Formats: sequence, structure tokens, C-alpha cells
Amino acid sequence: MVFVPGGTFRMGSNHHYPEEAPAHRVSVDSFWIDQTPVTNAEFARFVEETNYVSFAEKAPNASDYPGALPHMLKAGSLVFNSPPGKIDLRNWGQWWEFRFGANWRQPYGRGSSIKGLDQHPVVHVAYCDVEAYARWAGKELPTEAEWEFAARGGIDGAEFAWGDELNPSGQHMANTWQGNFPGENLKLDGYERTSPVKAFPPNGYGICDMIGNVWEWTSDWYAPKHPADAQKTCCIPKNPRGPREDQSLDPSQPDVRIPRKVLKGGSHLCAPNYCRRYRPAARHAEPIDTSTCHVGFRCVVRHAN
Repeated sequence: MVFVPGGTFRMGSNHHYPEEAPAHRVSVDSFWIDQTPVTNAEFARFVEETNYVSFAEKAPNASDYPGALPHMLKAGSLVFNSPPGKIDLRNWGQWWEFRFGANWRQPYGRGSSIKGLDQHPVVHVAYCDVEAYARWAGKELPTEAEWEFAARGGIDGAEFAWGDELNPSGQHMANTWQGNFPGENLKLDGYERTSPVKAFPPNGYGICDMIGNVWEWTSDWYAPKHPADAQKTCCIPKNPRGPREDQSLDPSQPDVRIPRKVLKGGSHLCAPNYCRRYRPAARHAEPIDTSTCHVGFRCVVRHAN
């Protein structure tokens, strides 16, 4: 793990996606954070010692998903599938497929495996899975504020975790998408899917893969904006937490009662023409029952000294 000394920083951004606003000052106490996302090898050790069965390895309970098609109530997870032809970027269903048999052991469905991917981030982990791992490891999940503070690496207010240029001097600093998403992946950074942890330079704190590669779970419930009063108060919020669980439901889907957590960091599927979320301020809502081929996690320990 890497020690992150506490401090104050500007959280969020007023210049990109609306959910990142408003930018506001917050402070966090010191903590330790995993240097890399949890890897397949680390998650496998947890599973071996506990006989844990991940969310994607279990068939959904029909009572939890009223109205679901019976033939879809099978174990599986969401897998990216690059579609051919002209694409409507408003319809993510054109490139995401719920694939039966996809899970952390078989990241692309039945017949795939993690052989040779020990040092790649574990994926296809739902929120209950990452909580279970953290408890086993004697750790916790970071808050959104802790995660963003660590990702910035001591550079307050910069666009990226390494400064204000995406590719300084032409160097790729993270595993993201180059080309016209979702059909053209130029792989200029050397990777089509996930990359081994530590494949790209660490940030100013010595932490790797905070940007790109895989999205990472945080412990905060999601709200579509940062608190507006956070920038008006005379006191800087300390160790802020997200909203209540019931406030994290998607108002556009009143019949869906699955609360959402905040994801941070972007992934290898983030592209300039579609998802410019390879920045510390960027954030995304993820239902707690959802796992995909581009979401992982890392842990923190707060009793730093």
C-alpha cells in the first residue's frame, strides 16, 4: 500500500460533465491505499481461502427482478463487444452484452480464462464482491473524496492525474481508448483490453492505474451532482461522504429500485469521442448489482500513522 498524507484539495470540475460539478474544496485525513487495483491473483487467493462465490457466478433471484425474462435469469455479466457498422452513441446496448458464464474467472464468457492475466485487475466484481474482499483483507473501500485526492497525486486542480496534457510529449500515461469508439481501437497505448497493473507511470504519490484500465468502486452512494452548499459554507468539509442510499436511485427509472455507487477513474473503454472520463474529477453511477469487464477496485486503510 501507499501512504497518502491528508490535505485539502479542489474536488470535482466545472468544465466537463454536469455530474462533476460544482468544484469545491474538501479535506481528507491521511490514509493508506493499495498501490494498484486488486489483481486476479489477489482475488483468487481470497476465493481460495474463503470459498467465496461472486455475484456474477450466481443466477439472479427472480423475485429481485420482477418482469425479467425467464431465459435471462442466468449467471453472467456484462461484456464489451465492438459492433460493426454505423453506431448510435446514445444506445450503449449496441456494444454491451449480458453474456452467460462471464465472471471474474471467465472474463469474456464460457471458454475464456484468466490464464496469463494474474497481474491484470480483477473484473466482473459487483459491489458485494468488493466489500467481501475488503473485509477479508482487513481493509475498506475508499470514499469518493479519498479516491480523487489519491488520484491527483498532489497536483491540485490539474486536468489529469499527471498534469494538464493527456499525452505529454506523446507518451501514453494510462490505458484508455484511442480511435473512434466503439468500432475503431487503434491500441496506440499497446493494449486492447485490460493491461497489467504498473504498466504505466505512477502518479505523484507513487500510485498506479488510478486512471484508465478499469473503473473502480468507491463506498459513496451516487448523486447526480456534488453538494451545492459545499462551496458556500465557511468551513471546508472534512472526510465527506456521499448521500443516503435512497437518494442514489435513478429518477429516470422509477420502477428500478437498485441503488448506485460512485465509480471513479475511467477505463480502457474511455475515448475522446465518447467518454472523456479518464480524469480524477470524473465519476459514474453504477448499480450495486452490476458487474462488467471494465470495473474493478482497490482498498484503503484509514488508521494511518
